[in-house]
Amino acid sequence: MGRLIDRGGLDRLSAGSRVFATGAAESSYNLALDWARSVLGRGVELVRADEPAPETRCVAVSLVGSTTALGEQLPAGDEPERAVRALERRLGERAGAVVGLNLAAENALIPLIAAAALGVPLVDGDGTGRVFPLVEQTTYTLGGISPAPLALAGGSGELVLLETAAGRVEELLRPVVLSVGGWAVAACYPMTAGELTRVLVPETVSLLMRAGEPGVPRSAAAPYGVRTLCRARIMSVEGSTGHGADPGPPALPSLPSLPSSIVLRESEGLGRLVRLEAHNEIVLALADGAVVATVPDQICMISTGDGMVVDVDKAEPGLEVDIMVVSAAPVWHTERGLALGGPRAFGLPL
Repeated sequence: MGRLIDRGGLDRLSAGSRVFATGAAESSYNLALDWARSVLGRGVELVRADEPAPETRCVAVSLVGSTTALGEQLPAGDEPERAVRALERRLGERAGAVVGLNLAAENALIPLIAAAALGVPLVDGDGTGRVFPLVEQTTYTLGGISPAPLALAGGSGELVLLETAAGRVEELLRPVVLSVGGWAVAACYPMTAGELTRVLVPETVSLLMRAGEPGVPRSAAAPYGVRTLCRARIMSVEGSTGHGADPGPPALPSLPSLPSSIVLRESEGLGRLVRLEAHNEIVLALADGAVVATVPDQICMISTGDGMVVDVDKAEPGLEVDIMVVSAAPVWHTERGLALGGPRAFGLPL
């Protein structure tokens, strides 16, 4: 039997979801948390993927688009339910459980909101074990599950059903999201519980709830390990270094951002010159020119002042940070995982 995520569980989950989250706007995060509190009721059942019957239909639910746009264009409140119901109509069957695409900040709360609205359990796990920028960059994809058919619900009542080849979803989805105000809720990756058991990064909801407890170390949110590269002070933030010239594998669309670089000087030890290459997120770390970390592992800057993750677009000269590397789930370090989420997927010729 599953266990209930009540108000206290929601608070722990929301706190844990921010431990390594990048790109979370404060206004949209608070909005999503208030939204979740308003619909939680007595709570949502959290279950392992192997607890529902193997034929149970499961659906991944996620915010897509800009978190900043969510804070500016408020939701009606029914977007997760509308998206799932539209996908149900396309499939001709009801969803028996909801699962996350990833569990960073708002995206840890949107699946919970959907489960509460639908009256179904939330599966303990997600499809990345971290965050990648594209809808296709998931362990679900690595397991042969297509994100489409995909239903998209916008904040002004829009409802779009997308059917296409798996590798074209992001390419077609991005302009639609922009046209409906910059954000929407997607219901995607329809699969059975039996299939989900095979492709899920398991127990990540529980891990984040544990990491959100007072006094629990940040490492609790990193089941595959975390290491600190160094403590360093930002010297400069630069534009494209040219790495973006390689478009990456033809199966992936161009990434929705411009490449940039952050140059830092190590505060302790050898005083190395550290360079972080970013494209939507930090994808490569070099120390005195030597590669010390790359995707698919997650590379984060943690402010030594308040302990919060520093987004690439918030990096400023003079800020001191700890550079931490969160190890990705083992599947991301396979040949197929590296092709989908490794350096070349971000245009790095490594």
